[in-house]
Amino acid sequence: MTQQQSAAGGFHIPSLDGIRALAAFIVFVSHAGNQDLIPGGFGVTVFFFLSGYLITTLLRREHEAAGAISLKKFYIRRAFRLFPPLYIVLFVVLGLSFLGVFSTERMTWGGVLSQFGYWSNYYYILHEGKGFVPGTALTWSLAVEEHFYLVFPIFFIFLSSRFDCQGMAKVFVGLCIIVLVWRLILVLGFSVSHDYTYRATDARFDSLLYGCLLAVWRNPIYWSSAERSEDPSGWHYLVLAGAVALLLFTFLYRDGVFRETLRYSLQGVALFPIFWMAVRYSNLWLFRWLDLPFMRLYGLISYTFYLCHLVILHWLERYLGETLIWAIASFSLAFGCSYVMHIAVEKPIGRLRKRFKI
Repeated sequence: MTQQQSAAGGFHIPSLDGIRALAAFIVFVSHAGNQDLIPGGFGVTVFFFLSGYLITTLLRREHEAAGAISLKKFYIRRAFRLFPPLYIVLFVVLGLSFLGVFSTERMTWGGVLSQFGYWSNYYYILHEGKGFVPGTALTWSLAVEEHFYLVFPIFFIFLSSRFDCQGMAKVFVGLCIIVLVWRLILVLGFSVSHDYTYRATDARFDSLLYGCLLAVWRNPIYWSSAERSEDPSGWHYLVLAGAVALLLFTFLYRDGVFRETLRYSLQGVALFPIFWMAVRYSNLWLFRWLDLPFMRLYGLISYTFYLCHLVILHWLERYLGETLIWAIASFSLAFGCSYVMHIAVEKPIGRLRKRFKI
C-alpha cells in the first residue's frame, strides 16, 4: 500500500500500481454486500505480497547503491507515508462520531488507542472486533504490515551481511514453511479461531515474505529492457494458467482446516508467478491495462481509499440501502476523498521528503 519510491530517488515498477488498485477494488466490492461471492480477504493478501516485494526491492536497491541501509531514513519514510493518512481518517471519523454522525456505542478507548498504536490486530482478536472507530476495524492489516516494517529491515541487513540473494531466498522459503507449520499447530493443536489465523502477525507475515522472496530471487526489475520487451514463451503461459487455477482452488475448496492453514501459503505460491509475469511482461496485452493512467492513479491513492471506503459504505447505506447506486456513490466518494488526501497531504509530504533527501 506504499508509493513506489526508492531511497535514492523515484522509480516506477510497471503494473504494481494497477495490482494495488485491483486489490483495493476487490476489498471494496466484497464490503459492498458481496462477501459471499468476492474474497475480500484475498485483496488484503495481495496487499501483503506487494508490500513485501516493494519494501525488499527498495532495501536491496539502497544496499546495492550505497553499500549500506539507513534504518533512520527507512523508518522516517514509513512514518511520513503511513501515519498522516491513517491519523487524519481516524480523527475525522472520531469527530463525526462525537457529533452524532456515527454511533459510538461499541467504541472503547482501548480499541481506539490500539489503532493509533498499531496493535489493533491483536486487540481485534481479544475483543471480537469490537471497540474501534466506526468503520475502521480493517486497520488490523496495517498493524500486521507495521510490525513487519519494524523488524524486517534489521533482519534484511543481518542477512545481506552473510548471504547473497540466493541465500536470502532460501531463508525466506524456510520462514514461510515455519509459519505454515505454526498455523497448523495453532489450528490442529490449539483450535484457535479464524480471527487469529487471519489477523495475527505471527500467523500471517508469510504473506509478506512471499513478496520478499520475489524481490531477492528472479526479481523482474533486474532484467534488462531488451529482455522485458521479449514475448513470453509457451511455458510462461502454462505456469500463469497453473497459478490462476491454484488461486481458484483456494477460493473454492471450503474445508475449514485448509482455509486457516495451507490456503495462505498456496496463495503466496500462486501470486509469485503472477506478479513476476505482470512486471516482467508489463507490455503484454494481459497486463498492459494495469499501467493505464486511471489504474496508476487509483493505485496511488489506494491506501487512503482502503482506510475510508468502509466508513463511507456504512454512512451511505443509511440513505440508499444496499443498492447499485449505493455502491457506485460510495466508490465515487471514497475515490474523491482519497484524491483530495493525495493532493492536500501526501504530495506536500513527498516534496518535504525530497527536500530533506529522506
